[in-house]
Amino acid sequence: MLRSMSAETSLHPPAASDAAVVSAAVTQRLMSVDALRGFDMFWIIGADALVYALDKMSRGPDGQPHGVFGFLAYELDHADWAGFHFYDLIFPLFVFIVGVSLVFSLGKTIRQEGRAGAVKRIIRRTVLMLVIALFYSGGFANNWPGIRLMGVLNRIALCYGFAGLIFCFCNLRQMIAICASLLVGYWALMTFIPIRDIQLEESSLKQLAQQRGIPFDANAPKALFYGTTNYVTGHFEHGFDLCDQIDFQYLPGRKYDTYFDPEGFLSTLPAVGTCLLGVFAGLLLLNASLRDTQKVILLLMAGFIMVSLGWAWSVQFPVVKKIWTSSFVLVAGGYSALLLGAFYWIIDVAKWQWWCQPFVWMGMNSITIYLTKNFLGGSFSGLSKRLVGGDIRDFLESHCRGGGDLAMAIVGLALAFWFVHFLYRRKIFLRL
Repeated sequence: MLRSMSAETSLHPPAASDAAVVSAAVTQRLMSVDALRGFDMFWIIGADALVYALDKMSRGPDGQPHGVFGFLAYELDHADWAGFHFYDLIFPLFVFIVGVSLVFSLGKTIRQEGRAGAVKRIIRRTVLMLVIALFYSGGFANNWPGIRLMGVLNRIALCYGFAGLIFCFCNLRQMIAICASLLVGYWALMTFIPIRDIQLEESSLKQLAQQRGIPFDANAPKALFYGTTNYVTGHFEHGFDLCDQIDFQYLPGRKYDTYFDPEGFLSTLPAVGTCLLGVFAGLLLLNASLRDTQKVILLLMAGFIMVSLGWAWSVQFPVVKKIWTSSFVLVAGGYSALLLGAFYWIIDVAKWQWWCQPFVWMGMNSITIYLTKNFLGGSFSGLSKRLVGGDIRDFLESHCRGGGDLAMAIVGLALAFWFVHFLYRRKIFLRL
């Protein structure tokens, strides 16, 4: 398990893909994939706190956000429901990169061990990731039903597992058909299957309970839900859509949003589509018949097309991260392709690599740093408080509003980069 998480470098003719797509004779190292993964993790482990501190420092006497840092702070918060902020890209970007990387790693396994060896590897890693995900969410610290069975790592594991099996057994055309079917099929399910005319939000449920003259206790939500006999279609509101209602009825254990989960059952289907978009990008990068500049152009063109199609689709099927709508898949996948194209051109084509090494350290141990953040209570700020908290932070705040927060954010990021550099130098890598 302790190996490099970077993209494998030996190219291969995957049994799953068209033989002409890749060449086993070509060998390259795609530092850009590791750097982009590390850039993604950079925002998860504390870069947002850095921006929030700079935003606090730049605010005027009225306390309102101003300038570029105000805009960045706004983008580093999830959209309440429909819409898209930069922070909504972080999770799907990681899933996209998983798809890119599995083309390299599973292709090499197929070439060396055959398809059976690749399937064993997929199953082993998927199960291991699900176990780690359960531990990440608290394990068995709580009594049932206080145990969460779905979550971010769970979704990554399931996307890797399904996309990996599809990659092993399907050619490129079949994979494209499967991806399109997942997105269109999910849209059709969400649009045309009738759901109960009830919104699974506490305020709405309390109001409904009051109208029906029943006490709002632990049993009230189910009584209200199953007591609703009117059905409607085509709703995509918070707690009022097919995805959330399926979780309410069938997802056991603790749910992140009380009555449903943003990483629930049904929305896993389009998330697999996100991973397959990454697979297509990985196959493009391995295409020996294309020049590097052509690959960049195709990635950028695909990105612009997907973003445009996604926003056009959002007129009927809104861009919503929490239910991973098909339009969200295209918008997030498009932005991911644009970022990959930019990183690939800058790092692997133009060879401007001096700036990206810290991101490579983090990208090659992304799961490790993510788990470490969880063990530290959700961020590295707990450690930074030991160095620049208390009176030091108060002193900095008294001389410059936001100065204490800025110092803690900088120290937290420095500790995170020191940790991944330590692992990198000793060649310790936790592989997905």
